[in-house]
Amino acid sequence: MTDQSLRAWLLSDTPTSRRHAKLSALYQGWLSFRSNTMAMIGLCILVALVVVAAAAPIISPHDPFVQDLGNRLAPLGTEGHIFGTDSLGRDILSRLIYGARITLYIVALVAMIAPIVGLLVGTVSGYIGGWFDIILVRITDIFLAFPRLVLALAFVAALGAGIENAVLAISLTAWPPYARIARAETLTIRSSDYISAIQLQGAGALRIITKHIWPLCVSSLIVRVTLDMAGIILAAAGLGFLGLGAQPPSPEWGTMISEGRRFILDYWWVATMPGLAIFTVSLAFNLLGDGLRDVLDPKAGE
Repeated sequence: MTDQSLRAWLLSDTPTSRRHAKLSALYQGWLSFRSNTMAMIGLCILVALVVVAAAAPIISPHDPFVQDLGNRLAPLGTEGHIFGTDSLGRDILSRLIYGARITLYIVALVAMIAPIVGLLVGTVSGYIGGWFDIILVRITDIFLAFPRLVLALAFVAALGAGIENAVLAISLTAWPPYARIARAETLTIRSSDYISAIQLQGAGALRIITKHIWPLCVSSLIVRVTLDMAGIILAAAGLGFLGLGAQPPSPEWGTMISEGRRFILDYWWVATMPGLAIFTVSLAFNLLGDGLRDVLDPKAGE
């Protein structure tokens, strides 16, 4: 099949099978997403981040943990240290490259925990209803009543400092919005005629939730996850800055900012470089989320 005939097949208005319809929808969604320049910029930045993190041992010019006190606080553009060095003489560029791994690690774990918990709580609450729904909604409201970073600080203080505990704390504070979205979608879907027809055929609550409600909630959650990634990165950096996240000598970006804040007036690049890294990645996730929202939720663009 030539490229031209494949494109015509994917753009066909009369799909010949369920697989054809899914592939056609995916391709048309990609075309819509590709037309959004800012979303493509965000995607390219994130792809570059993944490549840099994966190839860190290859592209990193120095070991991020090796200290050179004779070359401490070297300025930008120093030979062998493009972004300068920190207070212990460690290469800032190398630490930023390895720090990308920690950022992706945090984002991936939170993205696997919080939306799944929120989806489970929201769909079960919305479908079952009654006192069960009231209890779960009140628990969700309690979590939403506290600022995310303050609640994460409380959890980390109880669990102990460390990157794993920071991820768990951020996940525990991030799930309520997903639960609210999933519950709202479920309340709309459960009164649909096709749900009634499925119930008449003898389908149980578990099958209806997992096979017919979850797939319809996924697109909204994907958009929300992407838009929340910036907040998750900032929360992780905030915990690291306060000494409750990744611990030194880990090259986590928030920890690097914390270490460089003492020199911010005279050696501004020590804290500015990791700050710019956080800003760039957060902006990329926001741009990607806006593009996905336009593709997965056409009403949002109207």
